[in-house]
Amino acid sequence: MATAARFLRRTLRASEPASRLLSISYRSIVARAAYTTGGIIDVGQPTPKSHPELLADEEITPGITSEEYISRRKRLVDVLPEKSLAIIASADQQMMTDVVPYSFRQNGDYLYITGCTQPGGVAVLSKETGLCMFMPDKHKEDVLWEGQTAGVEAAVDFFKADKAFPLSEMKKILPEMIEQSKVVYHNAKASTSSYRNFDAFRRASLNNKVKDLTRYTDELRWIKSKSEIKLMRESASIVSQSLLQTMLLSRTHREESQLAAKIEFECKMRGAQRMAFHPVVGGGANGSVIHYSRNDKKIKTGDLLLMDVGCEYHGYLSDLTRTWPPCGRFSAAQEELYSLILETNKECIKLCKPGASIEEIHRHSVKMLISGFQELGVIGKGKSIQYNYLNPTAIGHSLGMDIHDSTSLSKDRLLEPGVIITIEPGIYIPPVPILNENAPDRYRGIGIRIEDDVLITESGHEVLTASVPKEISHLTTLMNMDMGGGSSTAEAHEPRAACS
Repeated sequence: MATAARFLRRTLRASEPASRLLSISYRSIVARAAYTTGGIIDVGQPTPKSHPELLADEEITPGITSEEYISRRKRLVDVLPEKSLAIIASADQQMMTDVVPYSFRQNGDYLYITGCTQPGGVAVLSKETGLCMFMPDKHKEDVLWEGQTAGVEAAVDFFKADKAFPLSEMKKILPEMIEQSKVVYHNAKASTSSYRNFDAFRRASLNNKVKDLTRYTDELRWIKSKSEIKLMRESASIVSQSLLQTMLLSRTHREESQLAAKIEFECKMRGAQRMAFHPVVGGGANGSVIHYSRNDKKIKTGDLLLMDVGCEYHGYLSDLTRTWPPCGRFSAAQEELYSLILETNKECIKLCKPGASIEEIHRHSVKMLISGFQELGVIGKGKSIQYNYLNPTAIGHSLGMDIHDSTSLSKDRLLEPGVIITIEPGIYIPPVPILNENAPDRYRGIGIRIEDDVLITESGHEVLTASVPKEISHLTTLMNMDMGGGSSTAEAHEPRAACS
């Protein structure tokens, strides 16, 4: 805004009347100064010129070049039927109150095709038109409140669209494109209604010409490119380092809220833009709530702590869970259950290779856990149905730009090199029975999950989160390390009396 400051100083030096100065509109200042900073055009998100520390030349988003985005568009057009039109809407800005927005996160398909991280746009893709982007109209007064955003020029020059128009022109242009198409595909789960009210779209829908685009984009997103894998490795590395620091803090800080704050702080300090989801920080019985989110209790001495966390690194996510005793050692009952979950985690990871499937690995996990639970007396012999009451989750899911990525693809889909999945066996025994199960009292209120991110490779797999301890001996050593308080080595390795 240095240009704006100089503009104002020149105005003051001219000794114009105060009324004249006050009449200078904000619109004029914005038009002259706000669009550039030191000669660098602001398109509403980082570019190689504005953020050379993040983006290399020719990259639209960090790590992903314009060439790769153009290739994605071509691949999508190539798999769609002839005379098809794909409409891909951005996510809408969600509001916390009437004037306070939530932090914005882009729709995965829109980001995958365009590289635009900003709300309000609509992308249209076909063989006939190439990529056409309708960009939000921006009133200059809005810039004072929200800053610059990408417009028509940025769509063509930066995002490499073939054509671009203001969003206000879409009602004149898109209906004709719909009428000329045999089938219209759109990302049906996107929240925008900007084009759904058009008569042409409604007619196409009534004539069964409107289909969900998801099965095509899920197919494209199933196998990650080398650049995507690099970004996901970094995302996994960030959350792994951050969780390790949080595990160390849990030895002295037992509030779930403090540990939730710690993991977010550590992730963002390492370069993550946001958490992949609200962290699960479940102490004791809270760990038996699969998607526990309150994070408002104090962890009791002797309880386990389950933390399920992930972060987003330039559009790509990680998903990691560890369970450990902050006090320094497992009770006998905790160790029995944990050992079974750990063994299942490691055996299922061994099955991760090309030609296997998530469903196949899931069935193997169910057999292992049912057998183990029966040996421990958690479920009765011949009562395997009780297993579903104590672990209703699948062994894992595809991971990518969304936590549950490519969800329209079958769980029987064979894994291929470049696919990234999670492996996350668990057991969730509530403090009192909720469903029809009869777990022994000694196991009540225990929740355990061990989750890793696994990349399928040509020769097998690579565990992206392998650096985070999960062996019992490693966890107890970590929790009993000398914290620098001057205690002797012998004292540092003594399990804490507070566990008893």
